[in-house]
Amino acid sequence: MRAAIFDAYRGPLEIRSVPDPDCPPDGVILKIEACGVCRSDHHGWSGVDPDVRLPHVPGHEFAGVVLAVGPDVRAVKAGDRVTAPFILACGDCPDCRAGEATVCNHQHVVGFSGWGAFAERLAVPRADFNLVRLPDELGFAEAAAMGCRLTTTFRGLVDRADLKPGECLAIHGCGGVGLSAVMIGAALGAQIVAIDINEQALGMARSLGANVTLNPSRLADTALAVREVTGGGAHVSIDGLGITATIHNSVRSLRKLGRHVQIGQPLGRHASPPMPLLETVYARQISILGTRGIAAPRFSALLGMIAGGRLDPARIITKRIGLSITYTIFRTFQRRRHLSH
Repeated sequence: MRAAIFDAYRGPLEIRSVPDPDCPPDGVILKIEACGVCRSDHHGWSGVDPDVRLPHVPGHEFAGVVLAVGPDVRAVKAGDRVTAPFILACGDCPDCRAGEATVCNHQHVVGFSGWGAFAERLAVPRADFNLVRLPDELGFAEAAAMGCRLTTTFRGLVDRADLKPGECLAIHGCGGVGLSAVMIGAALGAQIVAIDINEQALGMARSLGANVTLNPSRLADTALAVREVTGGGAHVSIDGLGITATIHNSVRSLRKLGRHVQIGQPLGRHASPPMPLLETVYARQISILGTRGIAAPRFSALLGMIAGGRLDPARIITKRIGLSITYTIFRTFQRRRHLSH
């Protein structure tokens, strides 16, 4: 099969012929029809993810068709249109049995723990627990666009933060995660403040349902501005970037008893940001919530919102590319400025 593979961190992503994957006894082989490109893929290519071993094929936001089925698989068959969480859980540990598969003790992370979906074929283990059938009306590109951005954000806002209609939602960073949060927040009836230094991203946020947009490059204090426009602070605030400035802004923009959701992945010097615990967590009694991925059973709620016309993942697809262009996209990630205020 053909795959996009790199042999050195930050090195060229080359299209090469590599052996087809073997079908796991409890898994399937998928023909990949579409795969999203995520900043997390860039993290793996950059060498900052400890699970990535060279040579490596990235890609974790996939949709495709089942080509082959292992002897222990019962829930899917060849020809099924499917996707799956990027965190493939074991289905049998205490966390999985308790419904918390995203913190599985024995998780396999597609495109990080093993080779990913920037390829023509992908082996997916533990298929009965992890595969999700796609409705016929949902295209492969739209399913891949759900990826980790829409699914992780859905879990963060719905399952972790319990965002309610009429609450104020502040979104720090309007990339894939942030724009997904705008769509989900609008579908839930929240009042949305979207924050980014990119005016084009803010324009897209407005088109997706943001009530207010703020550009930190034009503000003296972003968090204070959020608290002013929301009449005391956001009920829920998310950091969609994972950098110290946006983590601080998200926490400080909350009202008393607010909920901060960390969706952006903090790496390097941003992994341990200083936190004013007395002023924020203690005095204002805020909650800090982590979220990563989604469990396969929760796809039904997300797909239900899509079927009902409340969400449309196609609206966050800005470009469709071939495998040969992925290296260029990674280089673009490398050059792009972060939100810095």
